[in-house]
Amino acid sequence: MGGLSWPSEEELDKIRRMVAEMAGRGSEDIRVVVSPYRICPLGAHIDHQGGTVSAMTIDKGILLGFIPSGDSQVILRSGQFDGEVRFRVDEIQYPRNIVKTNEKIHSNDSSKLPEECSWGSYARGALYALQSRGNHLTQGIIGFICGSNGLDSSGLSSSAAVGVAYLLALESANNLAVSPTENIEYDRLIENEYLALRNGILDQSAILLSSYGCLTCMNCKTKEHKLIYPPKLLKNHGTLVQKAYKILLAFSGLKHALTNNPGYNHRVAECQEAARVLLQASGNGELKPLLSNVEPEAYEAYKYKLEPHLAKRAKHYFSENMRVIKGLEAWGSGKLEDFGKLISASGLSSIQNYECGSEPLIQLYEILLKAPGVFGARFSGAGFRGCCVAFVDADCAAEAASFVRNEYHKLQPKLASQINQDTSVLICDAGDCARII
Repeated sequence: MGGLSWPSEEELDKIRRMVAEMAGRGSEDIRVVVSPYRICPLGAHIDHQGGTVSAMTIDKGILLGFIPSGDSQVILRSGQFDGEVRFRVDEIQYPRNIVKTNEKIHSNDSSKLPEECSWGSYARGALYALQSRGNHLTQGIIGFICGSNGLDSSGLSSSAAVGVAYLLALESANNLAVSPTENIEYDRLIENEYLALRNGILDQSAILLSSYGCLTCMNCKTKEHKLIYPPKLLKNHGTLVQKAYKILLAFSGLKHALTNNPGYNHRVAECQEAARVLLQASGNGELKPLLSNVEPEAYEAYKYKLEPHLAKRAKHYFSENMRVIKGLEAWGSGKLEDFGKLISASGLSSIQNYECGSEPLIQLYEILLKAPGVFGARFSGAGFRGCCVAFVDADCAAEAASFVRNEYHKLQPKLASQINQDTSVLICDAGDCARII
């Protein structure tokens, strides 16, 4: 598949010039955080229940050029949003739904703030996360942040990539030595506490732990992770066991922020209720209501006690966990066809059992399954917006992308017309972990 192509020197030079102009400094002093987007081939919707998931990054994502400000001031501009965000690192941050004034805590609905103020919430959230764990910051940053063209709010963990980028920049400016596993926790604090989003740790784990060409496996209950490497060249024959592949991202034209969509949090609550019923039935009611705390044997024995909609959520969890286990073996053996079939089965379970996805997104998924050379496809992200992801034979990638673009336009002409045709179906390669250049 070749080496890493993102970010290009042209992209790095451009963002360095932007920050240098903002700060009145030389571009050689500018640091750049590279925070890639992630895909989750297998492990859909089970990270928040402590399940085992798989992930890898792609060669697209967030770039944050920055330089220490020389004082406590944070000054940020964005390539996607208007305005300028300003705050100080010596200001105590509180979760987004409260604000403290005159020693009293009041409700604070930041959704009513103008866009140029509210888009900085992840930067403030990064400061909140660092402060909440006892870090004392004195150095602010001057920075410019931008995402890969057309991929914000796309279901590719853009929010986690942004949070990780701000964490790495603030830590670098303040000479804080923070491990990737610590930053996974910090980004969880941004999303769960500061923004009140009930997601798991898959996104930030993939972004911080991935390695180029590998599949990252993570047990979201124990926090243990490992990298599944693709097969090497056969020593005797010199041929690749694993076929050359590309990653297709196909966009539906639907965009909804997770923090404003009740569907995600509602599904999490249903999974927890299913776990509670199963744990009580098996005599383990004292355990935290997570499906990962339910033994598979207990699930089989007591699933009849679940109401129909809860039974579907539990069925998705336990079947998806098994698909992950089989998928890791297939990836390590270079069996992309088997790997792809498991991805497609994951997509079907997301529709039938987890019951997420809209008509346009389901149509896009079904089109991808018919595209030439596609091994497998499913929704990307939470499945309430965004795009679908597919693995495709590298030799068929261009043909498959054209097929998907044309077929989706036939079914959803209005939505398809709202998407930039240059980015409606993207052909991507695998990426690497978040880092500072």
